[in-house]
Amino acid sequence: MFDQRMLLMHGFSLGELRRELIERLGLRQTRELFTRLGYQQGWEDYQSCRNEFGGDEQAVETMLLLGPRMRDIEGFVRTQPLRVEIDLEANRFHLEFTWTDSWEAAAHINHRGVGPIPACWMNTGYASGYLTALFGQPFLVRELECLATGHHRCRILGKPLSEWEDIGEDAAFFQSDKLVSLPSLRSTQSASNTGPTPATAPEEHGLVGASAGFNAVVYLLKRVADTDATVLFLGESGVGKEQFARALHRIGPRADHPFVAVNCAGIPQELVEAELFGVEKGAFTGATASRPGRFERADGGTLFLDEIGSLPFAAQGKLLRALQEREIERVGGTTVQPVDVRIVAATNEDLRQAAIDGHFRTDLFHRLNVFPIEIPPLRERREDIPLLFHVFVERFSLRYKKSVQGVTRAALDALWNYDWPGNVRELENMVERSVILSDAGQPIDRHHLFSGGERLSNEPLSVSPMGHLIGKQAHAASRPEVQNLADTLLEQAGSMQAIETVLLNRALERNDGNVSAAARELGLGRGQMQYRLDKRRR
Repeated sequence: MFDQRMLLMHGFSLGELRRELIERLGLRQTRELFTRLGYQQGWEDYQSCRNEFGGDEQAVETMLLLGPRMRDIEGFVRTQPLRVEIDLEANRFHLEFTWTDSWEAAAHINHRGVGPIPACWMNTGYASGYLTALFGQPFLVRELECLATGHHRCRILGKPLSEWEDIGEDAAFFQSDKLVSLPSLRSTQSASNTGPTPATAPEEHGLVGASAGFNAVVYLLKRVADTDATVLFLGESGVGKEQFARALHRIGPRADHPFVAVNCAGIPQELVEAELFGVEKGAFTGATASRPGRFERADGGTLFLDEIGSLPFAAQGKLLRALQEREIERVGGTTVQPVDVRIVAATNEDLRQAAIDGHFRTDLFHRLNVFPIEIPPLRERREDIPLLFHVFVERFSLRYKKSVQGVTRAALDALWNYDWPGNVRELENMVERSVILSDAGQPIDRHHLFSGGERLSNEPLSVSPMGHLIGKQAHAASRPEVQNLADTLLEQAGSMQAIETVLLNRALERNDGNVSAAARELGLGRGQMQYRLDKRRR
């Protein structure tokens, strides 16, 4: 389906797996596992539907129906709308559905009978993931009635996460572990006039994510947290290596001791050793007093060495000795001091290749590469974009005391299409810019986000800092022959509707009636093309 492999398996086999997991892990952990699995399925199904049918505002109603239809085709549950209210401009939603023939409810009753806990965990996770992707903000779907609790049907309610007063355990798919921060439950529409406080401001160093890539990193953090092993974070610039390093420190046995971060690229080469190991008074011109280095300040805690690949070659040898001997000597000093620190390093370079090329000490590389953790770039974990976007909007709404009401479909579509070369840091900066540029009480639009010269590789247009359209089609549209063609169309066709009809019909003729091929030629998804054709027939 959608050029992706689909696996058919017997429902009773999956039911037996579910039963065994409950017996081995318990109800709570199994529920969290199945909910996250469903969330991933819902997200992927939405992406497939969006690629096929488009993601513009006109397609929202179609996309809302496709998710339940796909779940029915896949054999999980049949869905009927009960009450569906969507106001995109006001950012208000009330999505209430009934479920019948639920595989999960039947499997649960078969193994455990009727009880107090709703059982459609994978289905609620699926609906939450699908709606989160569709509307570009964290959505929570809660099962209000379930066959497994003695009701005659299953009934669900879906709303933005910020509109639920108490999510309890229902948002397990957002939080694979306690070290992962849940997106805030407060609505971004009510920014405080008094500014953020420690009790209300979103956590600056919290981890937020629900993607498979994100959860894989969290799993590795948990495995290594209780040890003193050296950890090397790998990944592109802006993926959040320092945030993960801080999280590692918080959940480890050194949490009550200092976390000291140093950017190796930001220290002048002649001062690197003094910064790391400290300096004695009179060691060099300007050293008017003795002062401890980063190793001493981090004693008992964690020393985070960011951009370790930029460390001068001479300093690499002294760092290696400090790691091996667990002792340092200040610049200009004569005594050796023992230090007890955990080393966590990070780089966006290929240190192995740098060692082969002779730019980085091979022995230091192997000393640092004890437990490498690679953080995937944001473009490979797009499931995290709505969650991060929500957190950043709330953070900057509080900081700048401005209410922001949701995000437009155009902006959401642009967020999906962007390649994110600057990763999470770039998203954070763009959200800050958009909160500043947007009007109070209005949604964030595309031009608020993409006003810094960013180019959307899968979109025909982008916006320059001066507000000009840029991109391949913008350049093509400015050519004289294209302008002359536009004049002819306006003179002879006379209206936008007539021009669109001409283009649609001609594209179909050029492609022998093949709707998909015609859609590709016009730069549309097949669903968008079909929507326009159906509109002409009505």
